[in-house]
Formats: sequence, structure tokens, C-alpha cells
Amino acid sequence: MKVIEVKNIQSKPNPHGVDARNLSDTENAQVVHITLQPGESLKKHITPVDVVFYVLEGQGVVEIGEERKEVGEDTLIESPARIPHRWINESKGLVRILVIKTPRPKETTKML
Repeated sequence: MKVIEVKNIQSKPNPHGVDARNLSDTENAQVVHITLQPGESLKKHITPVDVVFYVLEGQGVVEIGEERKEVGEDTLIESPARIPHRWINESKGLVRILVIKTPRPKETTKML
């Protein structure tokens, strides 16, 4: 059994400039923990695989394609492959999101 605590994983530099921690990176999937401070956002980008977002904490705005929705904790959002998407924290608190990419991307994410 492999047990990982988010607090023990270092955030890695990324094009979005936010706290993003790779929790799992296997042959079949990637799992990333993202924390957005108030006013932070991800840049719009395209992921080459399907992505599932699970909101762990807070209230955030997710944009997928032309859709925009405010969502809160304990919410799951599906984002199909190759559709532009991003997250925005317009609240006064933290937003923590678990990101699951399946299958594991073989191409890089395209920043827009």
C-alpha cells in the first residue's frame, strides 16, 4: 500500500503559477492536487485526455468550453478531452481541487 499526504508533497513550478502537487503518476492515470488562493486562476488550456475534477474545499468557478459554473465542495465535474477549460477562485477563501486525468496523457497540455 502506498499512502501519500498532500502536505508532504512539494508543489512544482507550472505555467499557471499556482500550488499544484502531483500525488500520483502511474502508467494509467495522473492525480494532481491544486490549491487556488483568493483571486488566483488557472490559465485556459487544453488537456489531451479526459479530466475529472473533485472540489475538496471552497467555492470556485469552472469554465469548460463555453460553459461557466460556480461549484462548491463535494462536487464532481467531468471535462472531456481537448476542450478548453480553466478554474477561477473569485471567493475570499481557498479552493482545493483534486484533478484526475485518464488515461495518463502522452501529449503535453496546450496553453491558450
